[in-house]
Amino acid sequence: MEFHPEIWQISNFDLTIRIILALLLGGLIGLEREWNNHAAGFRTHILVCVGSASIMLLSIYGFSAFVYEPNVRTDPARLAAQVISGIGFLGAGAILRTGPTVSGLTTAASIWVVAAIGLSVGAGFYYAAVLATGLVLISLFLLNKWEKHMLWHRRTQEVTLRIVDRPGSLGNIATAFGNQGIHIKNIQMEHEQGLMFGEEDYIVKVRLALQVQGGDKLVSALDEISRIETVLAIDSGHISGTKAGKPIPFPKGQNVNKAK
Repeated sequence: MEFHPEIWQISNFDLTIRIILALLLGGLIGLEREWNNHAAGFRTHILVCVGSASIMLLSIYGFSAFVYEPNVRTDPARLAAQVISGIGFLGAGAILRTGPTVSGLTTAASIWVVAAIGLSVGAGFYYAAVLATGLVLISLFLLNKWEKHMLWHRRTQEVTLRIVDRPGSLGNIATAFGNQGIHIKNIQMEHEQGLMFGEEDYIVKVRLALQVQGGDKLVSALDEISRIETVLAIDSGHISGTKAGKPIPFPKGQNVNKAK
């Protein structure tokens, strides 16, 4: 069997190129996440990509001094496999659940893909790394807009209200949503014990799951609801669908709290 010692060696120049390329490719994906105000952003993706590239380089070239030892078996993919399975803890930290809404899944997936891109760069698999980066950016930018445009009518938007528990309060709120063609799919109520608005009025937290045809209609409905006397606070979260996932400016602030 013919041996090629040069395959286990890498120059400092080539090593530097691979690390910098990992930084650039990971940074491009992280920039999109940062731009849309997601949990894991620019620096996180850079660190994941550079770290995984460094581990790949270590796995291939870091143990070259032991390659020809008779009792040593080299496996350049061993450390890489641990990166793929171990990166899940970062992705899990980006996933959040708020009532029926789960967010952060795309960011978690992007972290996992960035780790794969870093491993590809570290192994010198440049074409695959650049191609994967391009496809990820297309998915995050273009397909994200298409998805919001085509599937908006199937999405559920959650709104949380703090209201005074008086007769007619919920009816006025339902009317405001109905005027904008917004369908209430689910409603949950929770009394806030010990908090009183008046001598006999208790405060209730109301969570509404809404089927909305457009973000502008939801903004108009929330503006109307904010004028209802018994409504103390409105939390509409991050409304997506009209401005590339960014919060839609609400006339009285995204989270409206009335001082009583």
